[in-house]
Amino acid sequence: MVTALIRAALPSDEPVWRALWRGYCDFYSVPLPPEATQRTWQRILDPDSAVMCIVAEIDGRVRGFANCVVHENTWETQPVCYLEDLFVAEEARRHGVGSALIEWLRNAMRAEGWARIYWMTREDNTRARRLYDRFTQADGFVRYVLRPATAPAQ
Repeated sequence: MVTALIRAALPSDEPVWRALWRGYCDFYSVPLPPEATQRTWQRILDPDSAVMCIVAEIDGRVRGFANCVVHENTWETQPVCYLEDLFVAEEARRHGVGSALIEWLRNAMRAEGWARIYWMTREDNTRARRLYDRFTQADGFVRYVLRPATAPAQ
């Protein structure tokens, strides 16, 4: 295992974050328009935004990131953290980087008083699920996505 420095994303991280983000979107086969990527990065840097990004740095190079949204919710009295995106560069996998990112968030949960951290992944993402299962078990919820262009069932 390598020791990764986990820290908040900085404006100077933009080029490497974008490269990793591209890898993440490619993995999930999501062709995001450039304006969505640009807006995400703007929100990450905006101190008034609920979106935050932490990065994992090894030997001075960013090798992974976690994009999160801290928000209020109806089931808890404290905020919760949605770990929306987690990605580690291929060459840095299996070295504890993903685990270090989640552990940093777990420590932040305790320090900030979040009620919980939650996330999802594709059912067939077995590599990531092996990591996630070391922290907690999947809760059995099924996700539904409704978009403006989705026609109602008849």
